[in-house]
Amino acid sequence: MAEGGAPAGGFNLGPECPGCGEPWLRGTNLAGRYRCVYCLRRYELRSECPDCGAHSTIARMSDTANVICRACKASMLRPI
Repeated sequence: MAEGGAPAGGFNLGPECPGCGEPWLRGTNLAGRYRCVYCLRRYELRSECPDCGAHSTIARMSDTANVICRACKASMLRPI
């Protein structure tokens, strides 16, 4: 993979799944809920970072910036 999560061919398939690491994490019909179409694990977007405790606004995912803590760069996704 190239820098930024995009494969060498330049295609960005989406954010990486915290469980399997594959770039197949997709938003579901429920706001703040995601599912990996590769491993089928489900995740919930949290408003508080589990690593540093920083708060964020929950919004629908338009890019990876919404699922990563702005303060410490940890994942804001938790398995459900």
